[in-house]
Amino acid sequence: MSSTDSLPDGIAILDFGGQYCHLIARRVREMNVYSEILPSDATRSDIEALDSMMMVKGIIFSGSPSSVKAQDSLKLDPEILEIGVPVLGLCYGLQLLANMHGGRLEKAREYGVTKAYIDESKGILEGMEVCEQVWMSHGDTVFEAPDGWKVVAHTDRAPVAAMVQPEKQIWGLQWHPEVNHTEHGMEMLRNFVFNVSKAEPNWRPLDTVEEAIEKIKQIVGDGKAIIALSGGVDSSVAAALAASALGKRLMAVHVDQGLMRMNESAQVAEAFKDRGLQLVVVEARKRFIEKLEGVIEPETKRKIIGEEFIRVFEEKAKEFGAEFLIQGTIYPDRIESGLTKNSDTIKTHHNVGGLPSIMDFKQVIDPLEDLYKDEVRGLGERLGLPRELVWRQPFPGPGLAVRIVGTIDEDKLDVLRQADTIVVEEIEGHPFSEKLWQYFAVLTDTKSTGVKGDERAYGYTIAVRIVESIDAMTANFSKAPWEVLERISNRIGNEIPSVTRIVYDITHKPPSTIEWE
Repeated sequence: MSSTDSLPDGIAILDFGGQYCHLIARRVREMNVYSEILPSDATRSDIEALDSMMMVKGIIFSGSPSSVKAQDSLKLDPEILEIGVPVLGLCYGLQLLANMHGGRLEKAREYGVTKAYIDESKGILEGMEVCEQVWMSHGDTVFEAPDGWKVVAHTDRAPVAAMVQPEKQIWGLQWHPEVNHTEHGMEMLRNFVFNVSKAEPNWRPLDTVEEAIEKIKQIVGDGKAIIALSGGVDSSVAAALAASALGKRLMAVHVDQGLMRMNESAQVAEAFKDRGLQLVVVEARKRFIEKLEGVIEPETKRKIIGEEFIRVFEEKAKEFGAEFLIQGTIYPDRIESGLTKNSDTIKTHHNVGGLPSIMDFKQVIDPLEDLYKDEVRGLGERLGLPRELVWRQPFPGPGLAVRIVGTIDEDKLDVLRQADTIVVEEIEGHPFSEKLWQYFAVLTDTKSTGVKGDERAYGYTIAVRIVESIDAMTANFSKAPWEVLERISNRIGNEIPSVTRIVYDITHKPPSTIEWE
């Protein structure tokens, strides 16, 4: 569209609220092609205005939690289809295209790993096998393609799983090529970006470290800030960035809220004692546990914890004379909290949707808010953080509160800490641990009968969760070695008297989330 040779080629992405919209943008950028996300109600003029930053070579429509059959369904400016560049509609995007052009849609659910039968391996589907493993997640299905459109793939449940308007090169896929569960999804996206849209891989990511440091400097100016330091990967990298930007005008605050793993606060203090940070460890166990007494609903837990964190940070900021709060929020946190237009709230993260509406800070700064976990790890390595810190498994901000199903008390916390420590000890150092994303114990709200010492016992049920992932937007349960699972089970059953049953979680994400609550 643009004649400016110095601009990179790019793909515009319209966000209809799907959980994987940002993942689509990231997949395109991984190909060294620029991508920019626009809201679903963007107009033709909005897309043409992108010519100031890139040469728009193609357009992708994301999925959505909405139904095209609903009265309040999300619409598309039809002029966008007249811009003259190829278009790819994914999931809701395909349904939207079919509905706009007279195709027939009906309610018919298709979910999870599915076999797609490729009727014509051309264009986006060039190089695909006759049968491809794809990932489906939809409640509406296209049963008849619009006039002038060609069906190029189907499944057992979806007669129109992929279609194309050949003259305008407008494509639709019912499945999600951007997720890892679609076996050759990246090849499909590459076909669209390079073969169909004719984009060139002429974009390189900006230096994210310098960009983030400069962002912090510009916002804080000559003032002071505090950084919320949990000791996890995200907050640690954010702290390193903030320290580079602000030096002595930054204070790191670690809150021991009584919901940490075994010896966690002591480990955090030790890890950062020689890193040039002013670190304050706040003992706040009593105030947090009291606030959570009797609370069962997980969203309520998250909001209580989020607000109490802020109150602690406000107190320390006042002592330090700081007006800004810096956090390690990353993109999946924002997506699951439903903060992008049209997206559903999966669960509220304490540092995003869990923040109280009134806070005594001039601004909350999230320098990592557009990054995924593996990208954050890359930043950590560039900043020289220790490998054991950079590659530490993720731990939720609300801590063990979202790994205890039901009410929280000190006894349950002690049981869960012991069980979690056993899981970690048995997995770390084992060869298969290198491909794992996360592994932990969950204290369920189910009790069951057992036998201990030839006597009847009635105790807790512990669930073990071990997953593999690249970016936490999707995850597979790990097919962990039986001998490892057996050792975990034996140790938990023998070493924790109040536990009588241990189960293994074999659910992918989706349909579940990685954490239970």
